[in-house]
Order: sequence, then structure tokens, then C-alpha cells
Amino acid sequence: MRKLTLIATALALTGCLALTACNNNSGDSQQQTTQAPAQVPKPTDPNDSKGWNAYLGQIVQANMQGMSAPQPYAYLVPAGDSDDAKDSRDRQLSNVQDIVARGVLPGNLVAIGGPDSGKTADLVTDAFKDAKPGSMKGVILVIIGDKADEQRVSDVLKPTDATIRYVQM
Repeated sequence: MRKLTLIATALALTGCLALTACNNNSGDSQQQTTQAPAQVPKPTDPNDSKGWNAYLGQIVQANMQGMSAPQPYAYLVPAGDSDDAKDSRDRQLSNVQDIVARGVLPGNLVAIGGPDSGKTADLVTDAFKDAKPGSMKGVILVIIGDKADEQRVSDVLKPTDATIRYVQM
């Protein structure tokens, strides 16, 4: 839940930065400049949760077109093999399985990503393996990972009829 809060905060900050940049006016009506928010680089440390939240938050923000819900469902899949990382991944898996079982209303966006693309793909395939065909029609699924994991993730998500956006890191 803490990770979800961090991602939501990162999304809100990214949105505020984008709005600030778009509304920036130097006062000179003949010279208008549009500033894009600074791109957050991909963190090199897989344990830098703040950096990963900011990096993944900007990717989610860039893929929100078509979403009509007020907030996306965003899940950060931690890297590493420590007991804490495994426990955190298990909690995230449980959270995603819960929304898959309950169902997600059309117009919502579910974003899943993390520093380790393989662990993200594992979580997605485990969480969606029992999803009913057509159960996610009208839902946008943004999965953030490496090209090598795209096919196995797509294979498990395709029967849900969701709009799948696989974004490469």
C-alpha cells in the first residue's frame, strides 16, 4: 500500500510539473515558450524506490490517454531476493489478484512495473492466469518491462480483452 501511495504521489507531482510547464508564461506576448517537464532517467539501483517511483510514474503519466477514471491502479514490483522484497512482491501479487478477481470497471488504468522485468512479468502472469475471458474489456493495462518478457505477458493478458500497452524500459 505504501508503494501505491508513493506511485500516486509521483504521478501527482509529475502532473503538477506538466501543468506548471504548460502554464508558464514569461509575460512577453510575442515570445512564448513551452517547457516540457524534465525526464526522469531510469535508475541504476534496483533498490532506489523513490527513483523507480518517479521513473515509472512518468511512464504511467504518458500512457493515461483513454482513461476516464480519476486515478490509475499502479503497482511497483520490487526487485531483489531478500525476504523483504519477496514479501513485498507477494503483497503486490495478492493486491493485483484481488482486482482481477473483483473486476475493474471500463475506463480504469492498471499499471504494473518494476526494476526487474522478469519479476514483473512473473507477477503479471501469476495474477492474470485465472482471469475470465473478456473480463477486462475497456480497461487499460500498462505493463512496463523489457522486450524479452513482452510475449509471455501479452499471451496471458490477451484473452481479457483489455487494451494492453506494453512499454519498454
